[in-house]
Order: sequence, then structure tokens, then C-alpha cells
Amino acid sequence: MAAQVAAAVANGSAGAVPAVVSPGAVGVGVGVAQPLPTTSLYVGDLEGSVSDSQLYELFSQAGQVVSVRVCRDVTSRRSLGYAYVNFSNPLDAARALELLNFALLNNKPIRVMYSNRDPSSRRSGSANIFIKNLDKAIDNKTLHETFSTFGTILSCKVAMDEVGQSKGFGFVQYEKEEEAQAAIKSLNGMLINDKPVYVGPFLRKQERDHSFDKTKFNNVFVKNLSESTTKEDLVKIFGEYGNITSAVVMIGMDGKSRCFGFINFENPDAAARAVQELNGKKINDKEWYVGRAQKKSEREMELKRRFEQSLKDAADKYQGLNLYLKNLDDSIGDDQLRELFSNFGKITSYKVMRDQNGLSKGSGFVAFSTHEEASQALTEMNGKMISGKPLYVAFAQRKEDRKAMLQAQFSQMRPPVPMTPTMAPRLPMYPPMAPQQLFYGQAPPAMIPPQPGFGFQHNLCSHFSNRCFLGDGCTATQPAATCLKLQRFQELLVV
Repeated sequence: MAAQVAAAVANGSAGAVPAVVSPGAVGVGVGVAQPLPTTSLYVGDLEGSVSDSQLYELFSQAGQVVSVRVCRDVTSRRSLGYAYVNFSNPLDAARALELLNFALLNNKPIRVMYSNRDPSSRRSGSANIFIKNLDKAIDNKTLHETFSTFGTILSCKVAMDEVGQSKGFGFVQYEKEEEAQAAIKSLNGMLINDKPVYVGPFLRKQERDHSFDKTKFNNVFVKNLSESTTKEDLVKIFGEYGNITSAVVMIGMDGKSRCFGFINFENPDAAARAVQELNGKKINDKEWYVGRAQKKSEREMELKRRFEQSLKDAADKYQGLNLYLKNLDDSIGDDQLRELFSNFGKITSYKVMRDQNGLSKGSGFVAFSTHEEASQALTEMNGKMISGKPLYVAFAQRKEDRKAMLQAQFSQMRPPVPMTPTMAPRLPMYPPMAPQQLFYGQAPPAMIPPQPGFGFQHNLCSHFSNRCFLGDGCTATQPAATCLKLQRFQELLVV
């Protein structure tokens, strides 16, 4: 590969770039003036062991390389399969793009394109087309050569699985929207490697979900087939309604039919007629189900919608008729529950809820035929002692309705009224002390700062020699024997 690059560089003048790209050229974006000359290249589809030095050695043959970086996982330091190469000269970058795109590196073709650092342009899908029903032998280079006739290709990729096999679809992004539309118009439905391909504008998943017309479909799903039904039988039966492009009966690991299959029609109207005529029809003593083939995500959404609707219909059907019970004794089963409520009217259903081990959850349901019967049972049974436990009975509610009711009740609760402070005079609060501390004059440390010398100095009541045991906080002007503050303090000690 290095010799090929050196020869290609030697054949042309230094720094020269072809002015026109031939239809079969491998280069991308060469010869077209970029709005802003770029020197940065994106290199994708790298083999896991490719290093920075390998890329530097390869790309430096096309010009002066400023930097090379293989992007790696922060934790494991494993290659993410792509890298960036920066040149000092835009012409060198263009030459590398022309010569090295789809070149083999560690026996794997690499994909080279200009680095686009504007995420909005990448995500817009502008000038991006989608190709499906590709032959497995078509790779990135073949796809590029096929579509490069219509304009400058910025990116070209065939989707691959884990083992490197084509998934049968790919993407091509052009520089201009007009080029993409020309490719769609010319190649959609054309044969590539003897297979008709679909070529259309690229749509993101969200756009496909919103824009997909579910009334128009080509692929039909059929199930409940007999084990003897073959692909030829499906082609014969469904072929009466239109041209069939493919048909298959799914086979299990044991080689036996899984009793379902798929039929793809060329015309959506033919598929719709087949569904209308064959759905529910008995063939080989089997009643077939025939409908539009759906993706897994569509089936899951439809099943979820049906389940939620069935729950809603059941709740509406039994509104005011179904009673919810809780605080049931573990010994009460379904039959005992029916006997407890059979005196109030006709019971249409009853059940004690149990966990996965079959043990009672202490709750259950009883449904009556009329609202009056259910109301009478609620009135007489709510709070009644059953097996030594008071029974709770209420009308059953859907989870959403119960949640909405509780939220409404909570929002209506008034905030607590703040307590008005009392106007009574406050008595001074002192931390508890041992009585002996008072006689030695040691007040709380937070009230009396330490004094120099041995122990603490005692304070005297003003104008009197009697010692006051209240410390510096005492402002009394009477003897200790008649000091009201001291008397109150002594009373607190007694209490």
C-alpha cells in the first residue's frame, strides 16, 4: 500500500489536485472547492489494533501530517474504530482523501472523509440517501463507485453485522441535495448485482415512525399454518392476488415448520386484497390469521394498547359493581369469600389475591350483578369482624383514578395554622446543675468566663455581703434571704 501511495504521489506534481473527478473515481470531495479549506480528515472502520504510528506512517506519504489520534475508550483504552488525521496543507488532505479512501490497513478497508465538526449538518439528514436490498457482496467501495456518478460523495457506508457481513443496506451522503435527488430518481428500483434496490431519502427513526403510512404495506404475515404447508403452497395461494417478490415459511432448529411465514407483494393493493380475503379462512382444517407484517416495536406497542384498553373496559363494565376487600385472614380462600357475600345478591366473580408462592395477600375482589347489591354488601360488611379481623370493604377503583383522588384530597388539605406566641413573661432557663456546684460557686461555663487564680470568684449581691448563688446574672439589691430570684431558683431545684 505504501508503494502505491508513493507511486501515485510521484506521478503527479507536488501539491497538484485533479480538477475533475471521473464517475468511477474513488476519491471523495476532490476537485470541489470547499467553503472553508479543511485540513482535518476522519478515518473510520479501523481494525482494533491500528495504532497512531501506523496511521502517521500511512498518511504522511500524502503530505505533512501535523497530528494523528486514534480515539479510545476512557476506561479500557480500547480503540473505538475511528481516528482523526490533521495535515498542515488542505491540498495534502485532499490528496490523502483521494488516494487512501478504502485502502487496506491490517487487512481491513478504511473509510476516509473530511471531518465535519458541525453536528447540526450531520443530524439534519440533508442530501443523505438510504439504500436497501443490497447484495451481500457489495462493500463500501463498490457502493461508492456506483453512486459517485451523480455528484461528490461526503460519506458512504454499508451496514455490517458483528462478524463483518453486510446487512443488506447502506447510506450515501452527497455534498448537495440536488445530487441526492438525482441518484434517487435514477437508481431506485434498478438492478445491482441482479437485485432490485430501493433508494430513497434517509429518515431518522422518529421520522420513520411518524411518516410511515400503515394503510400501505407490501409485507404480509400469516400464522396458524399446518405443518405440511410449504413455501410453494404460499406462493400458489397468495399469487392469485398479485405478483410476489418473496415468500418464506419459518423453520425451527429441529427442521420442522414453525407454522407461520411471510409473503412480500410487489403492489400494496395486492397485499391489502390478500389480507382481506384470506384472513380467517380455513385451509387444511386450520383457520389462518393473515395481516400486515409488523416490526417487534410495533407489535409491543399494539399489545400494550390492547391490554390497557381491556383493563379500562373491564373497569368501566364493573364500575359500581366491583368491591375491593382487604385485611382478609390468611385462611380465607375463594370459596369462603363467595359464601361471605352470597347473601347480598348474585355474584358474577370473586377472587382472593395471592403472591407467586400461592400465599394470600390479604386482599380480594367481589363483583355483583347490580349496583344495589354491591352497595348493600359494602354497607353491611365494611368493618365486620371476620376471623378475628375487621374487614375493609370499598368500591374498586382503577389505579389512575385512585391516584388522582388522593392527589385531589392532598391538595385540598389546609396548611397547619401557626401557633401565636404567648405574651406571658419568660422565666430565665438555666441548665441543670448538681447542688454541690452551687455551694462552691461554679456557675455554667457559658455564663461565667474563667478567672485567673484558683477556682472561680464568688459574686455578692449589690450593697450586701451575703453571697448570691446565681452568679453574675444576679442584679438583686436585697439580702440573699429576701431575694425573690434566689427563692424562685430554689423552688425549681426542689421540683
